[in-house]
Amino acid sequence: MNERAERWQRRFEVPVLIAALLVIPVIAVEQSDAGEPWPTLAAVTNWAIWLVFLAEVVVMLAIVPNRWRWIRANPLDLAIVILTPPFLPASLQALRVFRLLRLLRLLRVVQAARRLFSPEGLQWAALLTLLTLFIGGAGFAAVEEGSNKNVDNTWDGLWWAFTTMTTVGYGDVSPVTDTGRMIAVATMAVGIGFLTLLIGAAAERFVAPIREEVVEVEQEVVAAEAEVLGEIAEIADRLRRVEASVRRLHGS
Repeated sequence: MNERAERWQRRFEVPVLIAALLVIPVIAVEQSDAGEPWPTLAAVTNWAIWLVFLAEVVVMLAIVPNRWRWIRANPLDLAIVILTPPFLPASLQALRVFRLLRLLRLLRVVQAARRLFSPEGLQWAALLTLLTLFIGGAGFAAVEEGSNKNVDNTWDGLWWAFTTMTTVGYGDVSPVTDTGRMIAVATMAVGIGFLTLLIGAAAERFVAPIREEVVEVEQEVVAAEAEVLGEIAEIADRLRRVEASVRRLHGS
């Protein structure tokens, strides 16, 4: 891709990730018994999610130098647009789960792990975790209420989300519907990921001073080696001069 295409791809990253994250609450609302305006809002959001994916594909195909190369490199983007439009029959709407695969773009964060361990990186991770807590808990409650005897209201869903994300899992609340299990997978992934980042950041903070000391020692060793090598070279040069003087004396 050229510079213009890369710039547009970066612009679409955040909207696409947000759209993918909205898939779970939309499905949860649609499968719940919530009254208006929630079904209408879910339908509008479903269309908005698909239009975001469609806009990215259309724009990228319009500006990339080689369209077939971009399609071969991004088959998932095109497949989601083709397979998950909102106007498909209700029997095929389950294919919208494939939109969640766009969250794989979050793996790019691994390439910037050092930035994630920074205070700014942890702030964004904490914000994502907090949003997942509320959205996942509310969605779980909406889906499970009525089917799950242990879920009576949204607070039960939030309690479930908190215990799930912290890996405590008291066991008194667990999903009984397929959508609830889907929400549980996403909630666990975000919670475990945030805890991993938090532990990694703490380890980084403790290890950083030791690493700096090791780097300083290595630099001192390198400087000492350079100094020793310089002195050896100077001694060798002196020996050559002495040898040359001795040869002149023997020659005379």
